[in-house]
Amino acid sequence: MTSPPAARLDLMISFVLVTCGAVAGACLGLLLSGRLMAVVLAGAAALGAGLGSFLSRRQVLALFEPDREVVPADGYAEGLADAALVCIATYQAAVFPLTPDGVSETEREARRKMAYRISAYEGLPYPVRTSAAAALEAIDHGADPERAETAMRALCLTVYDNRRVR
Repeated sequence: MTSPPAARLDLMISFVLVTCGAVAGACLGLLLSGRLMAVVLAGAAALGAGLGSFLSRRQVLALFEPDREVVPADGYAEGLADAALVCIATYQAAVFPLTPDGVSETEREARRKMAYRISAYEGLPYPVRTSAAAALEAIDHGADPERAETAMRALCLTVYDNRRVR
């Protein structure tokens, strides 16, 4: 069984700290009083360094692990997320037109098909896909424009959150 590199690095750093603490304590003890004091101070310094290393293990390992909340997005995924947002917005405009005869049934079906295709694309980040599915579900019911608008706002926020920090 192999341990992760961060744990091995922490173990090596801890070993070096304990060793240096013991050597420094022994040198200080020899300078102060003699062999007995050297052994006592070496043990105390090694114990202190080991205890400090043990108590800070979680924080040290957290420094070496990648941040899981930040999604490493690239320009392609950001573009896909924006395209999905635009396709779903045009589908929403086709389902809830401003005029009663503003959109034909074939145009509505074409926009629906395109919105579903781009929302199911594998290159789209998972949070955007999930939010897009919720927005499409709300729009497909077609009875409540407020619910669809709320789902579209959530999709806009998800697309925005998915962008890299510039």
